[in-house]
Amino acid sequence: MGEQKRASDAIADSASAGKLKSEAYFQEKDLWGFIHRSFTKSMGYTEEDIRKPVIGICNTFSELNKCHSHFNELVDYVKRGVWQAGGVPMEFPTISIGEPYVKPTTMLLRNLMAMDTEEMMKAHPIDGVVLIGGCDKTVPAQLMAAASANIPAIVLTGGPMLNGRLGGRSLGACTDCYGFTLEHKAGNITDEELAVAENAICRSDGHCMVMGTASTMASIAEAIGMALPGCAAIPAPDSRRRHMSENTGKQIVELVRHNIRPRDIMTREAIENAITVTMASGGSTNAIIHLVAISQRLGMKLPLETFDAISAKTPFILNLRPSGQYQMEEYFEAGGVPALMKELEPLLHGECLTVTGRTVSENLQHARTYLRDVIRTMEEPLDSQGGIAVLRGNLAPDGALIKQTAVSAHLKKHTGRAVVFESPADLNARIDDPELDVDENSVLVLKNAGPKGAPAMPEIGQIPIPQKLLKKGVRDMVRISDARISGTSYGALIVHAAPEAAVGGTLALVRDGDEIELDIAERRLVLRVSDEELAERRKSWKPPEPHYDRGYGLLFHERVLQANLGCDFDFLLPPELRKEYKERIED
Repeated sequence: MGEQKRASDAIADSASAGKLKSEAYFQEKDLWGFIHRSFTKSMGYTEEDIRKPVIGICNTFSELNKCHSHFNELVDYVKRGVWQAGGVPMEFPTISIGEPYVKPTTMLLRNLMAMDTEEMMKAHPIDGVVLIGGCDKTVPAQLMAAASANIPAIVLTGGPMLNGRLGGRSLGACTDCYGFTLEHKAGNITDEELAVAENAICRSDGHCMVMGTASTMASIAEAIGMALPGCAAIPAPDSRRRHMSENTGKQIVELVRHNIRPRDIMTREAIENAITVTMASGGSTNAIIHLVAISQRLGMKLPLETFDAISAKTPFILNLRPSGQYQMEEYFEAGGVPALMKELEPLLHGECLTVTGRTVSENLQHARTYLRDVIRTMEEPLDSQGGIAVLRGNLAPDGALIKQTAVSAHLKKHTGRAVVFESPADLNARIDDPELDVDENSVLVLKNAGPKGAPAMPEIGQIPIPQKLLKKGVRDMVRISDARISGTSYGALIVHAAPEAAVGGTLALVRDGDEIELDIAERRLVLRVSDEELAERRKSWKPPEPHYDRGYGLLFHERVLQANLGCDFDFLLPPELRKEYKERIED
């Protein structure tokens, strides 16, 4: 143990002295240097190889993650780029979390993936790392890890699927997944027709091809400066995705040579650029949680007011589903994120450094828009404000979110009586009960679906329309929860209500028949119940029993922060933020 500790100390001293981390492993003449060289050479690497910069390639391939099923091919092209640039690639795995399969929700495992990635980055003799992700929680987990480990890093996303096609119509996962199953539930399509749609909607490798969370986070990785320009929108099967992979491998070697690290790139101004792009894109509400978590790993608080202030001055100009008409394939043809950022350039911090080694403004010099109906100008936007609005009021004192660009016009200002479901299980049991006292003006309220209550805040905020209303033609209602929604969701969905019901937020006190007021323009979400009555109700409230009594689930329950604080674990924050948040954490 003493020898191993001295080796660890030597590695730390080497890094602080500005030497490559791998040099301390492979060029020392002591016992551990001998062991490192011997074991590495046994895998086919030569003496010449181990004197070059060592590049870790974080491969999150998994056959249990559809969005990552093609990553082994991308890794081969990354390795080619690393070799060409004079580095030595070494591939390593971390956990891989795919939305369609992981239960109860991938959000339970985002922090675990971030911890896994961070520790792998810090523990091994790598001088820089290529982080390959795609599905919703993988890219934010990798960016959180990069912020904490702070060794040279670059993100390579796997790309969106090609558009689904059926009967001459473009389909998008999972926006049309909701649509087909809703119409099937209403009795408008048969089992056979549903099966045909299942086979038509996902017709290539890649993640969801609408502006869902995966596409939003890929765009954020590019907008924040951690991915090469143009990376986000290239379809997964397109040969240019291979070219992007090779170029990413080349560029990480340059980042190592110039010692450009994530904290040099992910500054407060870069975070604001990412928010601007998200708002202009009609991006996923999940981006708010992830950007807050990434910012806090960097030691920066990111209040919800920042998102609302940027949304208010950022026009919605990207005509992509679920808020618009087109999908990622057309976005790529229109010029992708660089073209969108070029339109938004007056609103961006152009001086921010990126993984190219150049600034945002330098990267955008030759960007242009090729399909004007896909990427609008700021002078002729789809909407004058960005996609996401932050709501405040006694029902969500710490904020709630709504994707305002996906809300039916007649529900943007609405007052209705609450129909309350105490838990996801209660919702599933009663939502289609013919005797449920509900009409199209009601406000559906789901409790105990937040970080601690659900558990882990699953994407169930798109509360189903009751079947009896579906049959009457109702397709949207105001729905409120402390859950999340998929970025592919649409409708008047108020989510991330904080504090959540399970910790005694006002949401826990709502009863059937209470009036609830929504006014998106005024950013209001109000429960029309007096403070005195709420205080009386609180006397009889009891927190629900935890879902876990051991293991990682119990760790998550005990240490997860609320939605407005990014749902990270308290102990993963930098010490200065841990101290500041201590009072909230204990509450």
